[in-house]
Amino acid sequence: MKQLIVDFTNQISKAIVIGNAYSPSETSRKLSNVLVSGLGGSGIGGTIAAEVVASEAHIPIATNNGYFIPGFVDDETLFLACSYSGNTEETVSAASLAHEKGAKIVVISSGGKLKEMAEARHWDFIEIPGGQPPRASFGLSFPEVLYALHAHEIISKKFEKDLEAAINLLDDNETAIQQEAKEVTEKLFGKIPVIYAADGFGGVATRFRQQVNENAKMLCWHHVIPEMNHNELVGWRTKDDDLAVVLFRNETDFKNIQARMDINKKTFAEYTDTTVEIWSKGESDLERALYLIHIGDWISFFLGEKKGVDITEVKVIDYLKGELAKL
Repeated sequence: MKQLIVDFTNQISKAIVIGNAYSPSETSRKLSNVLVSGLGGSGIGGTIAAEVVASEAHIPIATNNGYFIPGFVDDETLFLACSYSGNTEETVSAASLAHEKGAKIVVISSGGKLKEMAEARHWDFIEIPGGQPPRASFGLSFPEVLYALHAHEIISKKFEKDLEAAINLLDDNETAIQQEAKEVTEKLFGKIPVIYAADGFGGVATRFRQQVNENAKMLCWHHVIPEMNHNELVGWRTKDDDLAVVLFRNETDFKNIQARMDINKKTFAEYTDTTVEIWSKGESDLERALYLIHIGDWISFFLGEKKGVDITEVKVIDYLKGELAKL
């Protein structure tokens, strides 16, 4: 797992080459909406992509994390089926339903059943290298969502310059990123992380939670601000130093969000002795998101290492899939 995190920027570089090689089978179809379907490490890229391009995309981009699809899906829908293995049963089901509705389907995968379906049903297929845990292949899968959106004229290609800038940013700051990750790990070890991020970076917070769950084998939760200020904030009523707040912050966050976080810190301090702020770097939201994702990946790795767990294994998920296969 360690080497896969080290290779994050190399993955992005490979993804840029793959994305530029993709040519959609049709471009004349009118598109009115986009649905990105996927789960876990395969699906989080769609969530983050939708947030990053929200202000630019000229049609709605929704995400889907289940077996079924919303009623709006029709022949004017661009449906992106994201499954690293190509065998995620929920995504296979959703793609089949989207096909029945006449949606334009693009599969982003390393192979599996979705590749077979794409070949048989003449769907577009963007193939990424396989053989890794889905969560450790984010740098390969996430950019392809952006390339698929661009190829169908939903967003410009500005994101590519941002991806290239992010590669340079992360490579230049790699030593400092790992050092900060180790320092944060010391503060989080033995505690339950409570992760908060600004609206628009909820996907980044979700990604960190998922990585802590899988790599460190720990429970934690996340929320976004300002929504959290309308409900969860009231839940901070009991002194509990087993909780550790993690605030993902950007200097470009809306001033009211900045103020809310600063005020919230005072509330957190009444009930826990640990609040950690992690500030992003970068000139664009895409760069800042990738910066926070990368440092979050390292924190999850160092937590798992400090706990002495097998960071790569996901035996309980394998068990679940095995039991479901018996149905």
